[in-house]
Amino acid sequence: MASGAQFDRARFDHIGVVTEERQEGESWVEATRVWVTSPRAHPYNVEFLRFEPDTPVTGPLRTEPHVAYRVDDIETALRGHKVLLEPFPPAPDPDFLTVAFVQVGSAVVEFMQYRDPEEEGWF
Repeated sequence: MASGAQFDRARFDHIGVVTEERQEGESWVEATRVWVTSPRAHPYNVEFLRFEPDTPVTGPLRTEPHVAYRVDDIETALRGHKVLLEPFPPAPDPDFLTVAFVQVGSAVVEFMQYRDPEEEGWF
C-alpha cells in the first residue's frame, strides 16, 4: 500500500460504481452534481453514481469505481494521500456526513466521517 494514513479496514461502508443509467431511489448531491443511490438498499452495499454533464468532478473519481470507508477524523485520514476531492457535506444536513476522495495507487478511496459513527441510515 502507498504511504499515507492507515485506517480500520473493518469499517468498510460501500463500493461506488459509475453508471449512465437512471437508478431507482436516486438522491441528488448538488456539490458534485451527481445522482447517487443508497448502498444500504443494495444487498452488497453498492452505490451507483450518475453524473450530470456539467459536474465539476473530473479524473478517476468521475470514471472509476471507488471503495468507501468510515473514519473517525477525515482530516487525519487524508494525510499523506493524493486528494481528488476535498472534504464536503453531500447531505442536505451539512452536519450529518462529511466525505472526501483520495487516490491510493490506481484506486479511488472515499473517506466518510459521520456525525454519529454508528449511523446506519443514508441521506
